[in-house]
Parts: sequence; structure tokens; C-alpha cells
Amino acid sequence: MIGYVTVGTNDLPRAAKFYDAIAAEMDAPRMMEFETFIAWGKIGGPAGIAITKPFDGNVASVGNGVMVAFEAKDKDQVQRLYDIALANGGVCEGPPGPRGEGFYASYFRDPDGNKLNAFVMGPAAA
Repeated sequence: MIGYVTVGTNDLPRAAKFYDAIAAEMDAPRMMEFETFIAWGKIGGPAGIAITKPFDGNVASVGNGVMVAFEAKDKDQVQRLYDIALANGGVCEGPPGPRGEGFYASYFRDPDGNKLNAFVMGPAAA
């Protein structure tokens, strides 16, 4: 249903470094790149993610209550994505672990403060 998600950034090179590392783990290459915008994903693949400097020229800000979730292959990838995020300027919002029956996740923020999550559900979460 969702084609892609875009989050704002005030520092495109810093955000690109963060998302390049996350996207590499998820096997999602850069698919579009302009002076103020970069997108990762695969044509015909699952939903991708993009970063952009706001079109209106104002400062990018974090949406209160907004979170983007990356579906991982397994618990090990949840851990790797969390570790990659923190190693590339991200901040912990909740380390990897079970979050109820059949749901395993980690929570972190990107360098601009956008809240992200890596998760698995079902048997892979056990």
C-alpha cells in the first residue's frame, strides 16, 4: 500500500551517510538523487525511504507521533540495523527486544531526530 516514505533533513550529507548505511543492510540502493533529495529502494520492490530538504525552505522538523518502521528479515537483522543506526549518528529510543507476543523490535532516531524502528513479526520474532 505505501510506495515510499520521506523524512525531512537539515543536513543532506549527514542524513545520506546514515541512510546509506541502513539501506545497504536492507539491500536497497540509491534509486534517485537530486541536489536536495535522495531516495533508496528498488523499482517494483517493497516501499522505499527518501530524505529531503523541505520544499518551502523552512527548517525540517520531526513529526510528533510519526515513526517509520523497517521490516527486517529476522531478529539478527533488527540488531544489525539498530547497531548501524547508532554507529552512524542515530540515538537509541529502545534497544532490540520483544515487544509483546510475536513482535521483536528496536527503536532509534536518525541524526535529524526522525523516529525509526526495525522489527520482525510472527515466527521470526520468537
